[in-house]
Amino acid sequence: MSASTPLTYDQAGVNYDLIDPLKVSAQRAAAATALNIAQHGFAEVKASRGESAYVVDVGPFYLASIVECLGTKTLVADEMAQLTGKSYYAGIAQDTIAMAVNDLITVGATPLVVQAYWAAGGSSWFEDGARAQELVKGWKAACDVCQVAWGGGETPALAGIVEGGRIDLAASCTGIVNPKSRLSVGDQLAAGDAIVLLASSGIHANGLSLARKLAERLPQGYLTEIAPGLSYGDALLAPTALYSPVTEALAQAGITVHYSANITGHGWRKLLRHPGELSYRIRTVPPVPPVLRFIQQQCHQDDREAYSTLNMGAGFALFVPPEQADEVVRIAQGCGIAAWHAGAVEAGPKRLFIEPLGIEFSDADLQLR
Repeated sequence: MSASTPLTYDQAGVNYDLIDPLKVSAQRAAAATALNIAQHGFAEVKASRGESAYVVDVGPFYLASIVECLGTKTLVADEMAQLTGKSYYAGIAQDTIAMAVNDLITVGATPLVVQAYWAAGGSSWFEDGARAQELVKGWKAACDVCQVAWGGGETPALAGIVEGGRIDLAASCTGIVNPKSRLSVGDQLAAGDAIVLLASSGIHANGLSLARKLAERLPQGYLTEIAPGLSYGDALLAPTALYSPVTEALAQAGITVHYSANITGHGWRKLLRHPGELSYRIRTVPPVPPVLRFIQQQCHQDDREAYSTLNMGAGFALFVPPEQADEVVRIAQGCGIAAWHAGAVEAGPKRLFIEPLGIEFSDADLQLR
């Protein structure tokens, strides 16, 4: 394939048109199991079906839970380790926990416990003691940032399932919504609400299949310099931002979050996640991290393709009352996360308008239910 040929996520081997129907089918089958918890005296929060975390009403509070896989970012870490001699697994550990925690907090939950799933392609993966300890060190550090307990985990050696020399990482997280008024599943979302975007730290852990495919095109591969002193590989491996310190600080300040979206797979289309008929108008677009701008340019993607695939500088969205938007920005910045009062929710058909870029997405562009 020519270096001038546009490179899309689909061409990199990830086709959501094939994946999403299975997700919808699984959700419908899962919904039928909700009666099983009624015999225990509990009930699901039905509105959490199709959201980023599942919520159960246990009486005085809600419980929320999530499981997430890191994906293929470990492949970049492994290749860069061979090229540079460095270990990147402390950051990889943070990426894995972020995938779960950043989803859990969208429903208003405080993360409590994280469990680890580290599936290696064989016992030999653990022979590299320094790499393994980096994974442990980074995992604990991310737990401390999020103020969660690391409850335990599973470390299977799956030769024949996981490729030899590789590891598949995942995390589950359980949290509590207490008081129950913190529940955020979109029932309060309404026209007039402000949209606050929180900065990403780079590519996070979504879009790595595309990023790895691009590396094959570059004459210097992952060692290609994208900014003075910054290689493509190092930029890709910047750890994913952890947003739970922000959401906890917002709760302590009495901020009312009407809805949240973790901007991961599907890019900015995730702003359309709420099932209601509402329009979303973005008037301020955050700066694009150099690595994401580099990917867009080198893949010859137009803005619509890039913003439908990558986070493009916004890793999380908060939908809040308009009078609280500036305070949300201030609190996020106090937690070390840049933030922007970027737009507003409007009455109208389900549409996302990114005005500065002339991009529009509709309900048909995101089918998760």
